Amino acid sequence: MWNGVGDMAVDAILFDLDDTLIVDEVVSKEALASTAQLASKLAGIETSVFLVDAKKYGSELWRQGPCYEYVKSIGISFHECLWGHFEGEKPDLIKLREWSLTYRVAVFSTVLRAQDVSDEDAAEKLAAHFSSQRRQLARLMPDAVETLVRLKKSHKIALLTNGAPDLQREKIAASGLGGYFDAIAVSGEHGIGKPRAEIFQILLGELGVSADRAVMVGNSLERDIAGALNAQLAAAVWLQVPGSEEHAAVKPHHTIRGLHEIPALVAGI
Repeated sequence: MWNGVGDMAVDAILFDLDDTLIVDEVVSKEALASTAQLASKLAGIETSVFLVDAKKYGSELWRQGPCYEYVKSIGISFHECLWGHFEGEKPDLIKLREWSLTYRVAVFSTVLRAQDVSDEDAAEKLAAHFSSQRRQLARLMPDAVETLVRLKKSHKIALLTNGAPDLQREKIAASGLGGYFDAIAVSGEHGIGKPRAEIFQILLGELGVSADRAVMVGNSLERDIAGALNAQLAAAVWLQVPGSEEHAAVKPHHTIRGLHEIPALVAGI
C-alpha cells in the first residue's frame, strides 16, 4: 500500500547510487578485510583486531579532520576518504585532496601502532592496497540493469547521489549505468547534498518534471527518504538493504527489498 499517497502519474524516477544501484558498504568491508589479510602478512596483526581498529580509528580521524564539516555536508564517508582522488579546483576539494593523502596512511599507521608496530612503509602499502581492492571489487546491486531497462521504456530516469564529484563520476563510469540516466546530480558538484530539497529541485528542473510526478528510490532514510519528503516528491521508496538499515524517525511511503519490485510498484500507481 502507498500509505497516504493518492492517485498520480509518475513521469520520472530518481535513484540514489551507493547501496541502491551499486554495492557500496559491503564492498568497502570486503576491501578492508583484504587489507587486514595483508596486515597479517606484513606485521603479524590478527585480522579481527585489525578490522575493529581500522573502523575505530578511521572514523575518529575522519571526524577530527579539518574537512569534516565539508565531507559531512556533501556526504563523503570515511571509507571514501581512504580511496577517493578528490580531483577539482574548488577550495574544499583541494583541501580534502591534500588532507586525504595523509589521512589514509595515518589510519593504518595508527592501527599498526595500536599493536606496537611502527612501520610507515607497511602503512603506505596497506593504504594503497585498500584503494586498489575497493576499485577492483566494485559491482552492481542485484537487478540494477534489468530494472533500469524496463523503467527507461516509459519513464525519465535520473540519478541523485551524494559525494565527491570525481569519485561519484568514477563509480558511475565503472558501473556502466551512465547511459540509462536522463540527468545526473552529484552533491559535490552543486555544494548541496541530500536531504536538502534544493538538490532535488535542481535535478527535477533539468528533467522538466514537477515534484508531484516524481518518485525517489534510495537506501538511506536520513538522506534519500527525508530528502524526497522535504522536496515534496510524489513518493519516497526505501530500498531496505539487509545489515545496513538506519534507525531514523523518517517514514517512507513504501518499502522494498529489491530493485525488481519497482516496475510493478510504479505501474500500479
